[in-house]
Amino acid sequence: MTGSMTEHSLTIRPIADGEEAAVLALWQACGLTRPWNDAAQDLAFARGKPNSDVLVGLADGIIVASAMVGHDGHRGTMYYVGVDPALRGRGFGRHMVTAAEAWLKERGVWKVNLLVRTDNEGVLGFYDGLGYAAGSSVSIEKWIDPAKRGDRR
Repeated sequence: MTGSMTEHSLTIRPIADGEEAAVLALWQACGLTRPWNDAAQDLAFARGKPNSDVLVGLADGIIVASAMVGHDGHRGTMYYVGVDPALRGRGFGRHMVTAAEAWLKERGVWKVNLLVRTDNEGVLGFYDGLGYAAGSSVSIEKWIDPAKRGDRR
């Protein structure tokens, strides 16, 4: 995804300096944040790196959608894919996923892995409609920094 892309009144481009607060507010409004996870730290960590970035979708100059995208040199991932709840159903989420996939493809990544909570049926249905399917792998995890874990297991 080079430069910006306009689709159905949504302009998609990498986040710019000064837009962090708007993106964090969007993530809150979309229910994408968790108390045990520092979203501001995630945002700062992913911005403008060779293997990651945060894409924003703007409608009438206002940030209304986002997708954090990255890769490990082998597989791609998307996080914080969200659309302003008042603007859902207009295809903006689909356009954000398409832009994130294009960002990955430009970097030679051919597969995307997603983490979606098993009880999030709406999001599972959204990704199913875009051709995503559950794989045969199981996600296992370990908190290597116990201080970040809090009371989560």
